[in-house]
Amino acid sequence: MRVLPYGNEAVLAKFDSLVDVMGFTADLETTPPHGVIDVVPAARSVMIWFDGAVTDVEGVRRDLLARDVVARELPDGDEIEVPIDYDGADLSCVGEVTELDESEVIRRHCGATYVVAFIGMAPGFYFLAGGDPSLQVPRRLSPRTSVPRGAVGLAGEFTGIYPRKGPGGWQLLGTTPADLWDATRYPSALLAPGTRVRFDESGHK
Repeated sequence: MRVLPYGNEAVLAKFDSLVDVMGFTADLETTPPHGVIDVVPAARSVMIWFDGAVTDVEGVRRDLLARDVVARELPDGDEIEVPIDYDGADLSCVGEVTELDESEVIRRHCGATYVVAFIGMAPGFYFLAGGDPSLQVPRRLSPRTSVPRGAVGLAGEFTGIYPRKGPGGWQLLGTTPADLWDATRYPSALLAPGTRVRFDESGHK
C-alpha cells in the first residue's frame, strides 16, 4: 500500500489488487481513523477524506500504514437478486471472444455471485466483482453514444449496471428493470459497496 496526500483534507491509498481495496475499505468502515468523514473505494485505490480541524494528512497516513492489508473477496451477508433479460447487443460478441456459445455465457454470468466493489463513473454505476473469470472481456473499441438505462455489461474483471441512459463502452449482455438508483430516494443507491448480488433470469423473461 502507498498513501499519498490529496490536498489538505484527503489522502489516496493505492493497492495492487481489487481484493486488497475491498478488504482495506471494510476495515476502515469498521474502525475508521480519528477524524475521517468519508471513504471512497475504486478499482485499485481508496480515497480517505478527513476533517482538517480534527487531524491532518500525517496523522491519517500514520494510522493507515499501521494497519494490515487483508484481501477480501465476498463479504458475508444477505444476497440481493437482480432480475435480468439477457437481450444485450453484445451477447454474441462476448461469445465469440470467450469461445462460448450464448447459452453458456448466460449460464456462467447468471451462476456467479458478485459483490459491489464500488460505485463510480456516474452516480449509481455499480462495479460488480467476483464473476466467472472466463467472461473477462475488454471494452468495445468504439463506445456507443447511447446505452439504455438498466443495461448490464462486461469490461475486464467487472460487471457493470448503467443507472440511466447515456454513452458507454462496455460489452452489453442484457438489461434489468430494477430501480437500483433514484436521486430522490435516501439512500439513492439500492446496492451499497459490499452488497452481494446474483442475477436472476427466471423471473424476468
